[in-house]
Amino acid sequence: MFVLFLLLFNVNDILIADLDGVISPASSSYLVRVVDLAEDQEATCLIFKMDTPGGLDVSMREITKRVLNAKIPVVVYVAPKGARAASAGVFILYASHVSAMAPGTNVGAAHPVSMGGEKMDSVMVEKVTNDAVAYLKALAKERGRNAEWAEQAVRESASVDAETALKLGVSDLIAEDEEDLIEKLDGRRVEVADEEITLHTRGSRTKEVKMTLRERLLLLLTNPNIAYVLLLLGIYGLFFELQNPGMIFPGVVGGICLILGFYSLHVLPVNYAGLALIVLSAILFILEIYITSQGLLTIGGIVALIFGSLILFESDVPYLRVSWEVIMLVVIIIAGFVIFLLTLGVKAQFRRRATGSEGIVGEIGMARTDIKPSGGTIFVHGEFWNAVSDSKIKKGSKVRVIDVKEMILRVEAIDSE
Repeated sequence: MFVLFLLLFNVNDILIADLDGVISPASSSYLVRVVDLAEDQEATCLIFKMDTPGGLDVSMREITKRVLNAKIPVVVYVAPKGARAASAGVFILYASHVSAMAPGTNVGAAHPVSMGGEKMDSVMVEKVTNDAVAYLKALAKERGRNAEWAEQAVRESASVDAETALKLGVSDLIAEDEEDLIEKLDGRRVEVADEEITLHTRGSRTKEVKMTLRERLLLLLTNPNIAYVLLLLGIYGLFFELQNPGMIFPGVVGGICLILGFYSLHVLPVNYAGLALIVLSAILFILEIYITSQGLLTIGGIVALIFGSLILFESDVPYLRVSWEVIMLVVIIIAGFVIFLLTLGVKAQFRRRATGSEGIVGEIGMARTDIKPSGGTIFVHGEFWNAVSDSKIKKGSKVRVIDVKEMILRVEAIDSE
């Protein structure tokens, strides 16, 4: 009876994972883990909700390889409305057992671009393009999808909307939302691990699989804006610690941020000329504090910081570059902080000394004895001092210090004031 119940009613869950943003090592680690989890739980199917501008080729191939060898059906769903499956996202869509799109979404523009600061010559571009075409056509053949359009997507950066993708055989169905997708998947026959199975999704429970804290952190570090800020915090933190040994806090924070920044450099297209300019800007700002340059070092530091920031991540794709807004905000904050320190330094040079013999001039005290031209004693600034006066001053009178010579104060009476 129990076996009959299992046959009539599917009790396995449908797992749902979000592939949102740039495809990176964090994304591939997350999605591979989700496929493993779905297989362990013998899920009815696994749904990838995808909205991506593309990403790293290595990470994309790790995901497609795992999907191709999955023992449970993997459904790639480009959603919500307004989402896209661009560049590397096209390959993941083609590798899925079932590809679906929400209305108002698009897929395509899979032409490979340089992810590093170096530029590819024509021969290298042709090699990379041919390799991408062959790989995507192989995926199309494996899943029975449109191979001709796949080549256009790579060579000509072709892109189509959901309706056109359905007509061309790029996607298998259009679904308004997750509920609609699950309803339309029910009864569909797919080939999984060389075996044809029928999906029974109606009535199945859905279970979202979120990223772990580690995966979220790694995904955050692949953001060029975050990597840029971490590098600056690391560089300036260590410089301030070296200039002021014993502060500890700038050194600790700077060291941690710099290590995290170096991890980001490992997966992002860094230009080391830009990194050198940022380091130079920090040196110029610190030198301005110790060297009078009439602001020239500060101006040089600002220029070096701006140009270094602009070329730090040199890539043809916008999502691998630091945004202008972040650059200008950082430059304004750092320049403002340096100018603030310089202002304090200038004010300190014109401020009257508050310590030593010069700092006591102008202070008000009390005569502890009669003060004569030959001498006497006063109490001023919390201390007893020997003092002289041009005219006799009675004991208990208020006096003002007007000069200091060889640790003897010259004072004047201020009782009349």
